[in-house]
Amino acid sequence: MKTAVSIPDDVFADAERLASRLQTSRSQLYARAIAEFVARHDDDRVTALMDQAVREAGSEDATFLRTAAQEAVRRTEW
Repeated sequence: MKTAVSIPDDVFADAERLASRLQTSRSQLYARAIAEFVARHDDDRVTALMDQAVREAGSEDATFLRTAAQEAVRRTEW
C-alpha cells in the first residue's frame, strides 16, 4: 500500500542515514519501524504472547512465572 506522511526534516535525515547503513530501502525501513511500534503498543498481542509463554512453560515453577511477570511489568511504559 502506498501512503504519504509528513515527518520532521531531522527524522527524515536520520531515517535516510539508517536505511543506508542497514542497506535497505526507505520504504522497508519505515515498514519495519511501524511494525515494531504497533507490536510494542498492541496490548492484546502482548497478552497473547505472554499467555502462550505461560502455557509453554507450564505452571510447575510459580517462582519463574512470578519473576517473569514482574520483569514484564517493570519494562512496560505506563
